[in-house]
Amino acid sequence: MKERSDIYQPAIVPDRKHSHQSDAEALYAMQKVRRLWIVLGLRCSLLLVELAVGFWTHSLSLLAVAGHMLSDIFTLGAALIAASLAQRPATSRATFGYRRLEILVALMNGSILIAIAALIAWRAIERFQAPEPVSALPTLIVAALGLAINSLLVSLLHEDSDRDLNLRGAFLHVLADAVSFFGVILAAIVVYWFNWILADAVASLFVACLICLSALPLVWDSLRILMEYTPPNIDVSAVEAVLSANACVRQVDKLHIWTITSGQVALCAHLAVESLNAQERDSLLLQLQAQLEQAFGIGESTLQIVALNESDSPSETLRERTSYLC
Repeated sequence: MKERSDIYQPAIVPDRKHSHQSDAEALYAMQKVRRLWIVLGLRCSLLLVELAVGFWTHSLSLLAVAGHMLSDIFTLGAALIAASLAQRPATSRATFGYRRLEILVALMNGSILIAIAALIAWRAIERFQAPEPVSALPTLIVAALGLAINSLLVSLLHEDSDRDLNLRGAFLHVLADAVSFFGVILAAIVVYWFNWILADAVASLFVACLICLSALPLVWDSLRILMEYTPPNIDVSAVEAVLSANACVRQVDKLHIWTITSGQVALCAHLAVESLNAQERDSLLLQLQAQLEQAFGIGESTLQIVALNESDSPSETLRERTSYLC
C-alpha cells in the first residue's frame, strides 16, 4: 500500500533551547544535592554538641534548638532523597517524572516544624511553672558556635530558596535555627548577668513562635500546589486574553493552569479557531506556546484546537467536539 504524499507532515526541528534548559536544570539539581549534603553534615556535628551541653547545663532553650535540629536532620535527609529522586527521568507510569516528591517533602517539613513549635511552647510553659537553674556560660558558647555555623548555612541555601519549595523548606529550618540561637544567646546573657532563669523559658517561647511563623507559609504553598491551584503570580484572565488576542482564535474554553513542582507550570485549554490547514494549525500552536512561555513562564502547554465552519457557533462547537477534560 502506497503512502499518501499529499498529507501534511510537520517537520521535526531539534529544540536546542529545551536541550540547554534541560542541561541547566540537571546542573542545578546536582548543585542542590551537594549543598544539602553539606548542610546535613554540619548540622549532625552541631547536634551532638548541643545535646551534650544542653543536658549538662539544663538549658531548655538550647535543648529546644537541639530538638528542632534533630527533626531538621530527618527532614533534610528526606529533602535530599526527594532531590535525588526528582532527577530520575519520566516513565510510562510517572509521565511528569518524580519532581512532585519535593512538594510532598516540603509539606512534611512544614508540618513537622509546626509540631516541634507546639512541643517547645508546651515545655516552656512547664518551665515557667517550675523554673530550673541554667549554666549560662557553656550555653552561651555553644549558642554562639551554632549561630556562626547556621549563618554560613543560611547564605549557602538562600540563593535559590525562592524558586524551589524543597530547598525553601531546608532554608527555613536553618534560618529558624539561626534566629533561635540568637534568642538563646540573649537568654544566656540575661541569666549570666542578672540571674533571671525565666529568660530561658522566654527564649524558648520566642523560638516556638518563630518556627511556627516560618512553617505556616510553607505548608500553605505546598498544599496549594498539591491541590493544583493556579500559581499566585499568574492571572488566568490575562492568559485567556493572550490566547484570544490571536485573530484566528474565536473562543477559549476549559482553561486550566497548575504547578507540577517548583518552577514547572503547566496549562491546557480548548481553542475554537477558524478553519485552518495543517500547516497553519502547527504555526498557530507554536506561536501561542511561545507567547505563553515568554509572558507567563508556562513551559508545559497543551492546546486542543477545534476548527469552526462559517455557520458554527464557537460555544456550541466546543461543547459538541470537546466533551472531555484536559
